Amino acid sequence: MSSTSRSLLATMISLALFGPAMAYAAPASDKATQDDSTVSDDTDELAMVRGVCIAPQDRPVDPNNEPIHVTADHAEARTNQKVTYSGDVVLQQGNRTVAADTATLRQPENIVTAEGNVYFHDGSIEVYSDRVQSNLDTDDAEMNNAVYNMTCEAGRGEAERVTKNGLSYYRLKNGTYTTCPPGDKSWQFSATSIERENDSPFADMYNARFEVANVPVFYMPYLRVPVGKERLTGFLYPTASFGSRDGFELETPFYWNIAPNYDMTITPKYMSNRGLQLNSKFRYLTDLGSGSLEGEYLGNDKAADDDETRWAFNWSHRGTYQGHWLFEIDYSKVSDPTYFSDVSSSIGEREDNNLLQTGEVSYRDLNWNSTLRVRSFQPLTLGVSSNYRLMPQLEFNYYQDDMPYGLDFSMNSHISRFENDDPEKPSADRVHFEPTLTLPYATPWWSVTSEAKLMYTYYNQDFDSGVSGLEDLEETASRTVPSIRIHSGLYLERDTSLWGEHYTQSLEPQVQYLYVKDVYQQDIFDAYDTTLMQTDFYGLFRDKRYSSVDRIAAANQFTVGATTRYFDSDFVERFNLSFGQIFYINESGRNLESNDEATPNYSASAFETDFNYDGWLFFHGGLQYDASKKDLQFANGAIEYREGGLFSQINYRYVSKEYLEESLPDNDRLDDYTEEGISQLGFSTGFPVYDGVTLRGDYYHDLTENQMLEGQISLNFRTACWMISLGYNEYLKTRGSVSSSPAEYEQNFSISFSLLGLAGVPAIGSVSDGNSIKYGRPFYLNN
Repeated sequence: MSSTSRSLLATMISLALFGPAMAYAAPASDKATQDDSTVSDDTDELAMVRGVCIAPQDRPVDPNNEPIHVTADHAEARTNQKVTYSGDVVLQQGNRTVAADTATLRQPENIVTAEGNVYFHDGSIEVYSDRVQSNLDTDDAEMNNAVYNMTCEAGRGEAERVTKNGLSYYRLKNGTYTTCPPGDKSWQFSATSIERENDSPFADMYNARFEVANVPVFYMPYLRVPVGKERLTGFLYPTASFGSRDGFELETPFYWNIAPNYDMTITPKYMSNRGLQLNSKFRYLTDLGSGSLEGEYLGNDKAADDDETRWAFNWSHRGTYQGHWLFEIDYSKVSDPTYFSDVSSSIGEREDNNLLQTGEVSYRDLNWNSTLRVRSFQPLTLGVSSNYRLMPQLEFNYYQDDMPYGLDFSMNSHISRFENDDPEKPSADRVHFEPTLTLPYATPWWSVTSEAKLMYTYYNQDFDSGVSGLEDLEETASRTVPSIRIHSGLYLERDTSLWGEHYTQSLEPQVQYLYVKDVYQQDIFDAYDTTLMQTDFYGLFRDKRYSSVDRIAAANQFTVGATTRYFDSDFVERFNLSFGQIFYINESGRNLESNDEATPNYSASAFETDFNYDGWLFFHGGLQYDASKKDLQFANGAIEYREGGLFSQINYRYVSKEYLEESLPDNDRLDDYTEEGISQLGFSTGFPVYDGVTLRGDYYHDLTENQMLEGQISLNFRTACWMISLGYNEYLKTRGSVSSSPAEYEQNFSISFSLLGLAGVPAIGSVSDGNSIKYGRPFYLNN
């Protein structure tokens, strides 16, 4: 309704200028009658503006100062009486166009009247009316039987009469608004009266009704809506849906405009299977940044045991102060670990294993920055959490470029405190310094970067020496590890042809030497905040195998690799292929415990490729192979077909059990999720069925366990102004095994309805209740 009021009332302002334009265009003459030879066919003039949106930046700043052009079949003037234009009258001034059968200026009353097929267009709206009358002295105006259509956004409607009183007051009698196309009355808002003061950012609606197929659904005797960018306290559009898990759902959001920099949305949500949930989101903007506080409260969950109280909370904030200070907060908490798997929430997903609770404040200057950080987690799994809390960490980094001989210097350092609730895990204080010298050199076709680094770390560890696996740890330990890295790359290019088509091929070889001294580290616990990183093609050229610094892998190795790309004549990348290998010079570089001298010079390799055939067939593939263990550690692939509204994708991913155990050495529950690694096949498709009806389906299957992980199917019917969706979703809730109970699945059916084109109405993305599958494009081409 806000768009209706805003557009129609803006139209009235423009129409009030119609009278003066007519007066200046055809002044009275001393002759009794005067024939005007300006005769033209207005068909072309109106055809150029009907239904056309003129962007605000393309409109004149002040249309009143623009020249006026009037065409008509005939013009007649009587001194001090009236001037009459008749026959295809068209008036144009700036971005405004007015057309009518006749237009008359009566004097001395100074009243302008346009009658017969009146048409008005100002760039954002077009209006059809039977009659328009405007008093140039009082600025009063009236338009009868107005039909309007917005040209820059969805929206149209009617008004029995539009009245303008003076310069500041407007009234629409029996006005309507809908985003449905002409002839479609699926839904509309109507009001017996819409009133607005010119200086007010709001419009008042009396006897407002919402109608579906001309049948009133709800009624409000009074409703105030914004007609500009100003926000207004009041109810937003409700949404309704039905799902087998929560039953019938009805949300009625209420928006509270507290202040220009504060607001809150309060949303009561009724779920027939669970009860009434109260959701709220408070947003703020201060000198220290912006943020939000979001909460969900379900007093008595009828679907849970003992009708327990359930809630969720999140506080997020990000801001700067005086150009140097940076503040970041992300704190979430829920009442119980199964909250997200039972209740739909905007705070988290059912796949989450932990909720992040972190905050940091940073100071940044030209050559240095520092950060004070705290980080904790709320585990969403049963049992004692093995996650480490950072309580706190003070980080300091210094950078100095353009030193003598072109050197760059950096110093990364931090002091950290790690705590854990698991009595079988140590806690620790850690101090780390990492000075680095870098010598970069680059040309358009060649680059080389040399780097020398010294990593010093000190630990003060607190643990129970009687716990298995911690026998080798020391209460105090330190370690100094030097490293050298030289990385060089070339960029070569040539013209070539394939199957008679012209292509540009690039060849991008690169080589790296990395040396990291082998230092004894068994007296240090290696998993405070450290884990093994994935070694894809790009990871081959990193200078470390582990994140953070608790474990620094020794290295004495060369890495060689190359990428080739094919670009078509429009410089669209159609194909790329990357392959790289690490060659270890000795066992220390391989970090192997084996001393078998017959062991060959092991290597690790990675492969990546992407292919785009004519914009409708796509392929991606990648793998990671450890030759030292003769183990295919990681592989993935996807092939997709796209054509118009149709897409179909088959994807596959594989992760070996050994790689998972190496990446997650402290995960004692790994066997609860997989016994033989990950081998999953997925299929996703979506296509139009008929005239606004589309079908979407997804299916994921675990090949190692031979069981479905998740599947969904949804049928959507969409028109220009409303949408209805039917969905079914089934996902694995508990893995089964031969020795225990079979796998347990949860099924959900949902139906939802939405109006389209209205502010505040959420768009439907996925209708399957609890669905976690989201379509992704795993293709890494440059275009």
